[in-house]
Amino acid sequence: MTNNRLESFQKAFQNLPLLPLTTPQQLNKFHVEYGTEILEELDHLVEDCSADNKIIFTGHLGSGKSTLLAQFCQNTQNRYFVVFFSISDVVEMSDVNHVNILFAMAVKLMEAAEERQIRIGSKTKKAFYQWFSKHTRTEGSSVDSSIELETSGEAGVNALFVKLLAKFKATLKANSVIREEITIEFSRRISDLVDTINDIASAIQAGCGKEIMVVIDDLDKLDLEIVDRVYRNNISALFQPQFRIIYTMPMAATRDLSLRGIIQNATNNKIQSMWATKLFPRGEDRVPNASPVPEAVKLFEEILYKRIPKELIEPEATQMMIVKSGGALREFIRLASQCCGLCLKQLRRTPDKQDLIITSEILKNAIKEYRIDLTEPLGKNRYQILVEVYENYLPEDGMNQDFLDLLHTLYILEYRNDDLWFGVHPVVREILQRRGLIGSEG
Repeated sequence: MTNNRLESFQKAFQNLPLLPLTTPQQLNKFHVEYGTEILEELDHLVEDCSADNKIIFTGHLGSGKSTLLAQFCQNTQNRYFVVFFSISDVVEMSDVNHVNILFAMAVKLMEAAEERQIRIGSKTKKAFYQWFSKHTRTEGSSVDSSIELETSGEAGVNALFVKLLAKFKATLKANSVIREEITIEFSRRISDLVDTINDIASAIQAGCGKEIMVVIDDLDKLDLEIVDRVYRNNISALFQPQFRIIYTMPMAATRDLSLRGIIQNATNNKIQSMWATKLFPRGEDRVPNASPVPEAVKLFEEILYKRIPKELIEPEATQMMIVKSGGALREFIRLASQCCGLCLKQLRRTPDKQDLIITSEILKNAIKEYRIDLTEPLGKNRYQILVEVYENYLPEDGMNQDFLDLLHTLYILEYRNDDLWFGVHPVVREILQRRGLIGSEG
């Protein structure tokens, strides 16, 4: 007999991690309307800036930035030649630097032009191929391939170029030696790399009649040390291409005072932020029996029920899950996924339990497991910062590196209404209470 409840939880368990939503199919199936004001602000920033201006898009990890950017790119593709890609698809995340970001941009521009059949003359395409070959030393850049390229007609050039672009992309992703050689070469003459990127963009624009907009996602997932190196020391290089670019950046990096000043000056203050969803006005989450903001609850319910059938979770568990997320979408999905995992374990032990649903008790067990995971990296200094943020909504000694690390890893969440303020993740708050560092609430 088919275990229908097991299959239902398996399907929900598979649907929950589908974040971000970046493909049209994913957006059609799971998208919930949110961030309308942010989309409008992005649109204004893009429309109002000159073609060579750049925009920084920042927010908490897992706050829905990638999904929002994917939707934004879909909305603007009739106006611009849009290239939207994750840096992690092109370069190993631990090895990202300003040079390979720009090199990846060149590769993705040409790849997008090929996919969309933008007409670029054979002579121009051959020049681009020879440039890529020289700087990647791929197998396809041998003398035989060069001869084949020179003697091919337009169809042959197109076919060969598609094949070799795939090799260039794979080389950049997997070959650390080549990445290092590219970095060393272009660090000394970044203008050559930028000139080629601008030449590619000009050829595409001539072929399609649209201005270029490149959106680079997942730079916000880099370690803060790498982010600092990329943006603080090399932002002028990243901003040299002569077309619109949206760079992503971690929320915590924009709270570093000196780095924020550099970003503001370089972008002419074109920074769009995305904060955690405010479930309560500041301080009201500590009031007994306080109710979260109805609009926020409705949004999170819609997101959840797109992935988990409503009948698989009791209403009280849904409400508790929303509150315990702190308004951070990634944390909400994480808790829901852990609950599904616990239900799957129960159903495999007791297959006949076809009335099993996610209850408040199951959620408490999921929270307990997560709380233990969150406790491990904490030390005396970080506990002190967490207590200060809990009590004062700001760190007492300013935004030092420990605070920024806690913000980057969602131990601390940033909110905004009439003012900007910080809160401690609700599950982390439980850790502080269990250690007697803060009082119990309610």
